[in-house]
Amino acid sequence: MLITFLVLVFLNIYCSFSSQKLFDKSKETSMKEKAQLVASAVAEEDILNSDTAAGVIRGMDNLKVTRLIITDYAGQILYDSLADPAATGVYCLFPEVIQALEGNNVFTSRYYDGVIESQTATPILRYNTLSGCVYMMEYDSAQGQLIESMQRNNLIVSALLIVLLCLFSLFSSLTFSRRLRKIMVSMRIIREGDYTHKVEMGGQDELTVLGKEFNDLTSRLQESEERRRQFVSDASHELKTPLASIKLLADSILQNDMDIDTIREFVSDIGDEADRLNRMSCKLLSLTKVNADCRSDCEIVYVAPTIRRVVRMLSAIAENSDVTIYTDIVNDCSILILEDDLYQIIFNLVENGIKYNLPGGKLFLRLSRDGDNAVLEVRDTGAGIPENAIRHIFERFYRVDKARSRQSGGSGLGLAIVHDMVMRNRGHIRVESSVGENHGTVFTLEMPIFDVEDDEP
Repeated sequence: MLITFLVLVFLNIYCSFSSQKLFDKSKETSMKEKAQLVASAVAEEDILNSDTAAGVIRGMDNLKVTRLIITDYAGQILYDSLADPAATGVYCLFPEVIQALEGNNVFTSRYYDGVIESQTATPILRYNTLSGCVYMMEYDSAQGQLIESMQRNNLIVSALLIVLLCLFSLFSSLTFSRRLRKIMVSMRIIREGDYTHKVEMGGQDELTVLGKEFNDLTSRLQESEERRRQFVSDASHELKTPLASIKLLADSILQNDMDIDTIREFVSDIGDEADRLNRMSCKLLSLTKVNADCRSDCEIVYVAPTIRRVVRMLSAIAENSDVTIYTDIVNDCSILILEDDLYQIIFNLVENGIKYNLPGGKLFLRLSRDGDNAVLEVRDTGAGIPENAIRHIFERFYRVDKARSRQSGGSGLGLAIVHDMVMRNRGHIRVESSVGENHGTVFTLEMPIFDVEDDEP
């Protein structure tokens, strides 16, 4: 818009000057033709003197010029349409006449006080010999007034455009400042913790885009803040339970007379609650580390050795739970991941498969390759997961069977850790389950394969 205004102003100024040049060009053509006509007529006379010059002019009634002068080759006036007869014989020293006597066709024009004064001079040639010149001068007030009117109108229009341009610039500046202040105020509101605040900009310019990005940012901040509060609330609630149990058991020992066996039993329960509290704290730290450490110094890791190491570590727990673990490694695959992350993912999946299995149940681990992905399936023969609970299975502190989870020491963080680690390492995990004895649950982990080419000897 600003550029358009500037172009209009310059166009008006240019048109003003162009119109005057156009009139000058038209006047020049007209006067040169008249002067050439007079010069040709005078050149046809055998003798060039005052009488013959006056006779030629009397025969031309349509010249309509303000002043007409005819001189001889020396510049002496032979005819002057405005002077007395006594002016005959006076030498004409007009610059145009001097240039014409040198053999040049001359035209000059100037505009002043609403009048155009145009002058032209043409040499008189008889048999290619200079014998004098014809000088014409014309005052054109009508055309001058027209040019003056056009210039005045253009000046007024240009002034109005400049004023409009200034007003538009002022309005744009005030609008921009007001909208920018709105964003600044919104930033201060967000800084004070009100993440529900939204800025309404309107329009289609860059500030509108900035406002939309700002609202997206506040939405994410609000979501993060709600997750943080939920996390703190859930963590406080989960940590409060073992702490309350420890306090209750300790008070029971202090306030009651108990035999040594009862005391040992209570102290053992306190130890179990402390172990549970320690496990929960470690998982919370692990989950915090996963969320905070977005940078991964990844390495090429083969999946099969990690599976065997996890099975070896958890075989004692599986034996105590009367769960048999079966492994089926169809294709060993190499992936790009931190080895500790891979160990933690498989460990949590296998541990859950043991904890929530049935006595005498089975746990199957199958590693295969599907295109460019390594696929690990962990299938148990437990009671399964209800359909309405599957979509919450990877949420923090969510437990399908809270009573059984507390009994087995579960905190509802294991699968949340698995999910975040898998996503961080560009993988995918899904769960399939149905409720019923021996129906079980299947966790399918997919990670992109990073093939390693053997060096040629």
